[in-house]
Amino acid sequence: MFYKHFRVTVILIAGVFLSACSSLYDKHVEWEAVKPESFPVLNGIGYAPISLQNSTHETQRMLMAIKASKLAAYAELAEQVYGQQVSGNTTMADLLINDDRLSASVSGIIRAAKVVKSYPVGDTYTTELQLDFEDVYTIYQASLNRKEIKEVTYF
Repeated sequence: MFYKHFRVTVILIAGVFLSACSSLYDKHVEWEAVKPESFPVLNGIGYAPISLQNSTHETQRMLMAIKASKLAAYAELAEQVYGQQVSGNTTMADLLINDDRLSASVSGIIRAAKVVKSYPVGDTYTTELQLDFEDVYTIYQASLNRKEIKEVTYF
């Protein structure tokens, strides 16, 4: 008799556990994108010498300086967004420094930057870029579906 009641109790408990577990797997999750409250605006300025560009034609040197100053401005924006990796190496012999080296690099993708101004100043060409993170957010939102849970419905 005890064994029969014990068996019924175990079956009931197992049924409760199984029904509780099934609610974890039977659900519908709705996602909603979250927009930040504010967006920073970054500025980058790049410079390039005109006369030192590698060409014999003045117009081509100007075009090369325009391109170089724009790339320098993009590098400055990338430094602000991603930071700069700095590494150093010093070698010593007899407690004297033989060689001291320092290098820096930046790597990243800059999207949605706009040229604000591009102009020569004497022998230097200057390009000013602006990066509005609201534009960056819009681009990433269109390509990546970053979301958070809006509602969960259990069946």
